[in-house]
Amino acid sequence: MIVVGGFAVLVHEGRRIVSHRAGGLSACEVGSGKRRVVFRKQRVVAVRAAFEYAFVVIIYFVETEPGEQEIYAHGLGAHDVRFVPTLAEVGEDAEMLAPFINAKVTAEFLATHPRLRFIATRSTATDHLDMPACRARGMTVAHVPFHAEKTVAEHTFALLLALSRRLREVMLAPKGGRFSYESTRGFELAGKTLGIIGMGHVGQRVARLAQAFEMHVLAHDVAQPAEVAAALGFTFVPLVELFAHAEIITLHAPLTPATYHLLNRETLAQCQHGVLIINTARGSLLDTQALREALDSGQVGGAGLDVLEDERLMRAPASKIIAADIVAHLRSEDFASDAHDADRVRELEDLMLGDAVLARPNVVCTPHVAFNSIEAVERLQQVTVENLLAFAEGRRAHLVE
Repeated sequence: MIVVGGFAVLVHEGRRIVSHRAGGLSACEVGSGKRRVVFRKQRVVAVRAAFEYAFVVIIYFVETEPGEQEIYAHGLGAHDVRFVPTLAEVGEDAEMLAPFINAKVTAEFLATHPRLRFIATRSTATDHLDMPACRARGMTVAHVPFHAEKTVAEHTFALLLALSRRLREVMLAPKGGRFSYESTRGFELAGKTLGIIGMGHVGQRVARLAQAFEMHVLAHDVAQPAEVAAALGFTFVPLVELFAHAEIITLHAPLTPATYHLLNRETLAQCQHGVLIINTARGSLLDTQALREALDSGQVGGAGLDVLEDERLMRAPASKIIAADIVAHLRSEDFASDAHDADRVRELEDLMLGDAVLARPNVVCTPHVAFNSIEAVERLQQVTVENLLAFAEGRRAHLVE
């Protein structure tokens, strides 16, 4: 007996392999494409010789584009690979799942997909996955730990430079009229103090780039290895000190209960007047209501945002989102019972709030694309395929513990 992908498999001297674990991954005839032979709780397959075997696994990818689909289909050609636009279209027969960051995998989703045993998220972060529910279910989860640190760090500086040189205001300046150099004058990064919150791989890369711009760097993280600070020429400080001295603050922390709304009314009030805020990490690290108030008062001088608490606003106007939501709600069977649902009202208020923030001339936004370089996406695709193949073959690769 051998074990493949966590399943006990009995190998005969003849031409058959039988998986004795109910609900196990399906087997297929080698060289016969993706034909699945299933006998209730046992899965049987003819093979060409003893110990020659293969499993065909049903793998669903959520949120992919045509170019990606070709790569994943080729890399996982021995398996039954399916592509769907949303999580709602993942079939109950799914055995592996490869979601992207917008697919919220909940306990309810897991309950309706009893055959699902492995999730390979196409991202570093896992906050879109209900990890407690995954653990309770015994679900194995893998991610892509290192693929976009250089790309995200460079995008961080793209947003920062757009703010420091007031690019949005310059681009919106009236054509053919009197142009004012004074009203669109920027500032140099050299000599400015940059505060980095979160000193993982991305934060460290940002520190390296900041040195090239001759900036002073303060950093905060729960882990503070002195050798890293010495090598990269920055100083670890408490958050209060970082808020007091940083002229620019950039967020690179993971989203956890402890970091939710890390920047809020209280903490923004502790910052220097006119501080610039950059967020390429997670939208909920920054309280949108508090940001708007601070922008209105001048406490925050500008913001560069690749993420937002409701990122739908980065791809469509609030009016269109709200209209679609109202139509869907009116058609819902639950309309009568939850027409005054406070959560729905709050969601609409948040949409309008976020829309008002993004409309400001001193706010530069991109629709969660900081990771999106040719090199980073190629690394993500390669590791995702490796993660899926490893689990199917009984190996461990980039598992989230």
